[in-house]
Amino acid sequence: MLELVTSPWLADPDVVVRGTVRAVVRDSWSRAEQSQLDPDRMLSPLLFESSELNEYRQAHPLAQMMPVIRKLLVRDADNDSGMLVAVGDAMGRLLWVEGDQGLKSKAESMMFVEGSDWSESVAGTSAPGTALTLDHAIQIRRDEHFNRLVHAWSCTAVPVHDPETKAIIGVIDITGGDQAVDRHTMPLVEATAHAVETELMVSRLRNRDSKPAASKFVLFNNLPSSTKNKAARATMHILGRDTALVTIEDRSIELTQRHAEIMTLLAWNRSGLSAERLSELLWGDSSFTSRLRAEMVRLRKLLDKFHPGIAPESKPYRLPEQVEIDAQQVVALLDRGAHRAALSAFRGALLPDSVSPGIEEIREEVRLHLRESLLNDASVEVLMDYANTEQGLDDLDVWHQVLKMLPAKSPKRSHVVAHVENLVFVQGS
Repeated sequence: MLELVTSPWLADPDVVVRGTVRAVVRDSWSRAEQSQLDPDRMLSPLLFESSELNEYRQAHPLAQMMPVIRKLLVRDADNDSGMLVAVGDAMGRLLWVEGDQGLKSKAESMMFVEGSDWSESVAGTSAPGTALTLDHAIQIRRDEHFNRLVHAWSCTAVPVHDPETKAIIGVIDITGGDQAVDRHTMPLVEATAHAVETELMVSRLRNRDSKPAASKFVLFNNLPSSTKNKAARATMHILGRDTALVTIEDRSIELTQRHAEIMTLLAWNRSGLSAERLSELLWGDSSFTSRLRAEMVRLRKLLDKFHPGIAPESKPYRLPEQVEIDAQQVVALLDRGAHRAALSAFRGALLPDSVSPGIEEIREEVRLHLRESLLNDASVEVLMDYANTEQGLDDLDVWHQVLKMLPAKSPKRSHVVAHVENLVFVQGS
């Protein structure tokens, strides 16, 4: 049923957009509002390192079904199709994203990448997340998405069920332009999901005698211990801000700069730090252990009240597995070659006002890693986007590389040449 409503997710209350909004979309927007999602924020945290992702995918029941999905969907989503096929787990984490390689690169800008979280509680209204929430097929068109970063895209998704327990085990999604939501797409994806469920049952019956426990992989508790805890992983946002915003599931808490420094240093040193070493990294003096212990008591009390299990442990001081920082996600994306996604996720310098020696070292390490990765391997479009950031605007080497990579007849060359000449003049004077 269509009805005239005011879009509930607009950040500016003075801006009103009226139009026909489907009830299913309106309800999803309301859930996103209740989760306090930001319609302008980068959508999804990267939940898996490469090795973790491979381990998790191999254990997932849909891994053995990927040949079926590829035969029915992916072979038609080639490099000229303008279509992507994504397969996720029951919690909305994308495990496979295949299809048009050019489109896949563009999708990195909205974090539509393998290992990212597209559950409705994290990404807001989208076909994969909303299909899982409602447990039925759905199509989401362009500005029906809650997040503005996704308004250029459309998608169709269908949940996949265990053929015996009927529990949701994953989701199949087609993402692209308007063709991703045409009238033929949903029946095709629904048929693929049905084929997957049927083949799962057939495979299970064939192997039951020799592998009686195979079907247990549909239960999350039977997954390897290194992947079970992904459901409760917290992300700490410290890029481009002087305090830390810790987010877990649909809740957030802001930490002071000092507590952000402590958490960042521990996240960067996973094996743990002694009180003396942590004091040295914080204040440049290893004798400030009493001061550190007082800060740690306050931090633990705050985090234990917010979400038990994410507070630092002791002897040595270290963080539990469920906590990571957004800077680590940027590094992981760079190491995976997802340069566009990494640049989009890079919100600015890490705790820019901090003067702690350890933080200054990490800040420079992240900056250099981003710069060198983009200089050496990124496309000219991504490198030019970086050149126009605060970090790249005065970087003559970056602008020289952009000029070198631009086609001879590119209309952008005149602007780049003018900027290079200005930098040479300023830096040479």
